[in-house]
Amino acid sequence: MSHLGQITLPPADAPVLDVAPPARTHRRNRIALYARRYLRNRMAVVGLGIFALLVAFAVFGAVLTPYGPTDTDFTAMGEGPSAAHWFGTNDVGTDLFTQTVHGMRRSLIIALTVSLATTVIAAVVGATAAFLGGLGERLILGLINFLLILPTFLILALLSSKSGGNWQVLIVVLIVTGWMTQARVVWSLSTSLRERDYVTAARFMGVSGLTNVVRHIIPNIGSLLVVNFAFGVATTVMAETGLSFLGFGVKIPDVSLGTLLGDGIGSIFVAPWRFYFPAGILTLLTVSMAFVSDGLRDALDPNSAAGGRA
Repeated sequence: MSHLGQITLPPADAPVLDVAPPARTHRRNRIALYARRYLRNRMAVVGLGIFALLVAFAVFGAVLTPYGPTDTDFTAMGEGPSAAHWFGTNDVGTDLFTQTVHGMRRSLIIALTVSLATTVIAAVVGATAAFLGGLGERLILGLINFLLILPTFLILALLSSKSGGNWQVLIVVLIVTGWMTQARVVWSLSTSLRERDYVTAARFMGVSGLTNVVRHIIPNIGSLLVVNFAFGVATTVMAETGLSFLGFGVKIPDVSLGTLLGDGIGSIFVAPWRFYFPAGILTLLTVSMAFVSDGLRDALDPNSAAGGRA
């Protein structure tokens, strides 16, 4: 009797081998791939290094000087940079190095908080509008379009001036007025995702709309959200600096980069160090975040040739 065509089955007690790679390993491999693509971009690496140094400056810079942000040295009023005061002093003898450290820390807290909050709100609102479709989508887009045509700067100036220089209120105002443009971008990308098979299957299986949005739509636009967050840090710093420079944001005795620039612009020809040191820190921060956001975009975009071959 021929044994051709017969199938030999393994014993019943034989161990079952799991040949599928674990999801955690797959995630680690993907992160390693993104990291390699990011590290190929030299300017992105430089930007990340500069940003890390600026964060360290804001966090640990205060331990490098014996002065506090409100302390005054009456023996060195209006003096230039020296061994005792690295960035010089202002007219009342306040150490500008300490104030720049404090202002950098305040600006970073505002920028990171606002950028994170606006990214999350834009992701949820934009993806929800795309998932709902129909009347719900039209209502949400109508609200976004209405908010976009409002004079945002005037609203920011009015609400910020009423806060008395409270930086927590400034954070809330920047969040409320800063998520709409990102939400429209998220919506435009999510409209193509809502027709995917896995989204449709989850809907027919009875998965709730919020769960579908959070689990199936938002993760597939994660690269856009990461880039928006990084770029939002730079734009928020510029917005906060502009408002504080014009007197609508953080106000003395609290300081930010904007208040330091506003205070130093009046004496730029007499005491230029009072303007150029905060301006240099601000420039390094915005340029470094621009490089980081470009590097993240190239690393996370599979169609980008800037990150090299995957």
